Amino acid sequence: MSPRGVTTPDVRELLFNAAERVLEREGPGALTSRAITGEAGCAKGLLHAHFSGLDEFVAELVLDRFARVARHAEELRGRVGRGTVAKNLLGIALALLSSAGPTVAGLALARPAASLRIRAALEGGAPGFDTVQDAITDYLDAERQGGRIAARADTASAALALVGTLHHLLMTGGHDRRNAQERAGQLVALLEAALRRGPDDFTGEPARGTATDTV
Repeated sequence: MSPRGVTTPDVRELLFNAAERVLEREGPGALTSRAITGEAGCAKGLLHAHFSGLDEFVAELVLDRFARVARHAEELRGRVGRGTVAKNLLGIALALLSSAGPTVAGLALARPAASLRIRAALEGGAPGFDTVQDAITDYLDAERQGGRIAARADTASAALALVGTLHHLLMTGGHDRRNAQERAGQLVALLEAALRRGPDDFTGEPARGTATDTV
């Protein structure tokens, strides 16, 4: 999945940012190489000078945004014992919804060739949802060891619930990013309450605070 030319990071990011702006403003149907380079203010042939075509470009864009979120998730270890658990989980949730937003994720689904490239890269070890899920589990394990969540809290299930819901929101959220963010916040509040109480101490009573007012 290598570009035909050697693309400098600045050029990649210039084109990726331009593509995201086109997607946000006009939707997947408007994304063409001409629209991307026009938005970026660069030569019309620049995209094809560095990528074999639009499908490869889209695949690289999605994978780049996944990698960005994965790096953010791995930084959760540095947040152990700091802030609140809800704030830290909400931070990674919002990062995923922003960096691999619904328009970008939906674009990949609309382009089968790009989807195949993405799947092959993920199967080959490129960072994806599994990477983020593992990083969240590791973070919650550390918080459990530090006593900030219950000793018997099911950290793996909490991470799966969060990442699975975010995946669903990315695939079905359309352009309603605010609604997706609100839903993510509601889920984080529920998960944080369950993690604090653990399986032996969950009474079903609503926990005090939400993801927004415990941040």
